[in-house]
Amino acid sequence: MNRASLDKRPDEVATMFDDVAPKYDVVNDVLSMGQTRRWRKIVVDAMEVSKGQRVLDLAAGTGTSSEPYADAGIDVVACDFSLGMLKVGKRRRPDIDFIAGDATNLPFADNTFDATTISFGLRNVNEPKKALAEMLRVTKSGGRLVIAEFSQPVVPLWRTMYTEYLMRALPAIAVKVASNPDAYVYLAESIRAWPDQDHLAAWLQESGWEKVTYRNLTGGIVAVHRAFKPADSSPDGAAAAIAAHKGPVAKLRRNTVR
Repeated sequence: MNRASLDKRPDEVATMFDDVAPKYDVVNDVLSMGQTRRWRKIVVDAMEVSKGQRVLDLAAGTGTSSEPYADAGIDVVACDFSLGMLKVGKRRRPDIDFIAGDATNLPFADNTFDATTISFGLRNVNEPKKALAEMLRVTKSGGRLVIAEFSQPVVPLWRTMYTEYLMRALPAIAVKVASNPDAYVYLAESIRAWPDQDHLAAWLQESGWEKVTYRNLTGGIVAVHRAFKPADSSPDGAAAAIAAHKGPVAKLRRNTVR
């Protein structure tokens, strides 16, 4: 892995996403072989939100992940650090609130949202643990967090094949369909460097989230983590929730799902 290519400043990453914004959603569909839409639907189902509730969608990009909530009449805020992504999204969906923001220093008051979600963006945050703490802060007591992120395939042979695709086939395909192929080399390397399902679950617990579970999708290529903010959301309450956790993180589904 070329570690230097991962050592980018936040402004450099934002510029990279600005460059790919116009074709970002189309390219993602091609590179994932159409799986992104299915993955996003599973995230929406896991959120279990309804009219009258407010959702924060972080790393929302062009708002593709926010649209199902808006279409269902749910108040959703699409937040991203890439102005280029937000502009593309706002042109397409002027009915959605697009707000520029840093996941490690969110521009929202405490206990603002009934549920918070981030899809395929946490690994691009410089300080992901700090971002998890910020998500806890802006989520209401008892509210939920759902994270979809690339992870580690659970079958060794599948893991090897997937890694080969990431580091060889994905950049080659990106050269043909993307406006900035180097961005997809960065994304491939960031996926391979990202910790596995159990490590992310541990980070969630350390940040004060409770009832942490995850579900593997497509053999573990993607994992959907879900957690809840303790009803007692004071610092002492969060510490008690962490101390009370015993045993391994519950798995919603460990194996490949169709």
